[in-house]
Amino acid sequence: MADSDWLAGIHAVQTALEHDRQHVRRLLLAPGKRNPRLQKLLEQAEAHGIPVEHGPPARLQKLAGTPHHQGVLAEYEPPAYLDEQGLLSQVAEKPDSLLLALDGVTDPGNLGACLRSADAAGVAAVILPKDRAVAVTPTVRKRAAGAADQLPIARVTNLARTLEQLQRAGFWVAGAAGEGSQSLYEQPLSLPLVLVMGSEGKGLRPGVRKRCDWLLRLPMHGVVESLNVSVATGIFLYEILRQTRQQAG
Repeated sequence: MADSDWLAGIHAVQTALEHDRQHVRRLLLAPGKRNPRLQKLLEQAEAHGIPVEHGPPARLQKLAGTPHHQGVLAEYEPPAYLDEQGLLSQVAEKPDSLLLALDGVTDPGNLGACLRSADAAGVAAVILPKDRAVAVTPTVRKRAAGAADQLPIARVTNLARTLEQLQRAGFWVAGAAGEGSQSLYEQPLSLPLVLVMGSEGKGLRPGVRKRCDWLLRLPMHGVVESLNVSVATGIFLYEILRQTRQQAG
């Protein structure tokens, strides 16, 4: 990830201080009267030895890239991404893992929402391609509500190759595709498993599609042909969670 990001707004800064304070370098506050939530952030930072600086609103706006900073920024050093080998080493320690691979999601809001669902569903790691896909930006982190900094995230050069390596390690690979031959609810699913979701417009790329053991679709009963990728991700993950918990008794 980048050397440092600026997290803007009370909620984003509070989430970082509560869940990942070791990566918060400093706080930057605008002068003036502070509401109770800002005062609490200041107290949290001081209690944990995090430097607090003050600057004019114009400086905060320039650093944040938005006027909607609510008078507070946090300079944040993101955790490092896993590479392919780091991912394989990690899952070797958790052989019954559920992984989520996102093949070319480009909208930061969608990625943040997918990470939030992944964290809620107990996903062990998320896999992103390095090219033609959004990285974990401050916008993604804000939308993820803390999940972006709790989940191990891998960025890989060749997603299809990574899926092949995971299959050799014993993982099944299930891809979401509108033209899939089976409904999500018809295919028995078990761990270890990689769920692969495609991009917002084009879905799964051909090379990734070929690596999937199953292509599964969501039944659609109205005029809408597909769901937003973040909505579909939540549905798929929770059906997998339901099935695997049922198998565990």
